[in-house]
Amino acid sequence: MKPVGTGQYTYEVIEQWGSLPAGMTFGPMSAVAADSQGRIYAFQRKDPPVLVFDREGTYLDSWGDSAIADPHGFFIGPDDVVYLTDRDDHVALRFTLDGKPLGVLGQRGQPSDTGCEEDGGRVVRAAGPFNKPTEMVVAPSGELYVTDGYRNSRVHRFSADGRLIDSWGSPGKHAPGEFHLPHSLWIDERGEVYVCDRENNRIQVFSPSGKYLTHWDDIHRPTDIYMDAQDRVYISDLKPTVTIMDKQGTVIARWDSPMGHGLWVDPEGDIYLADVMGKRITKYVRQR
Repeated sequence: MKPVGTGQYTYEVIEQWGSLPAGMTFGPMSAVAADSQGRIYAFQRKDPPVLVFDREGTYLDSWGDSAIADPHGFFIGPDDVVYLTDRDDHVALRFTLDGKPLGVLGQRGQPSDTGCEEDGGRVVRAAGPFNKPTEMVVAPSGELYVTDGYRNSRVHRFSADGRLIDSWGSPGKHAPGEFHLPHSLWIDERGEVYVCDRENNRIQVFSPSGKYLTHWDDIHRPTDIYMDAQDRVYISDLKPTVTIMDKQGTVIARWDSPMGHGLWVDPEGDIYLADVMGKRITKYVRQR
């Protein structure tokens, strides 16, 4: 397959990345992330939900059997703590890299009352945590932010020890701070919050306390977002494409891709794309 991308952001494509031991098969791939050592963690919708590989795709380990009802978002912080969401159980959880539980936000099996009766449907009223949350990330301050999500229209902000500080967002299609399926988020070094407002075809940007700053609309149904140390922003969407932008929302590179649900960039600059429907990870190896 010919390379994709543009200029210094040109990549070789590996369509079926990663190998499993005999008897194991890949399930629907919801998300992917890398730890500080460059190991790759794939989050799939079957047991075991977490698969661990080296950068070449060699299987190393797995964990999480029976611990996650519905795997959705998966984020590894600079602290090498795993932050993930269990969509159908309405909780956000923290784990060590080898799968030891560290804490839970929300009450298992107890959705907040938003009046929404179908995933991605009309949210009658914004509510507290959680009704099908989508992703949890840690900010440089140590605070935790969660997008919520399939049957809510909020971003929730928690202290490092799990106390709810505040929430923002309301159901809607146009105005700043309105969301229709906030699907993922990223926090930059200043604490600013970038939210994939999926069904509104935009990325909204907020201050750490939820004040609207700007939005980017040159995107179609964004599903995940990653920002590197050079402030390059990588986005997967349901068009489906992979897009690289600068921090002002200007497109640097874009190419057709599988139906990406989750995305990550490893320490070497290679991109990993998680595909739910295709049950696979696609790797884009940056050409140097």
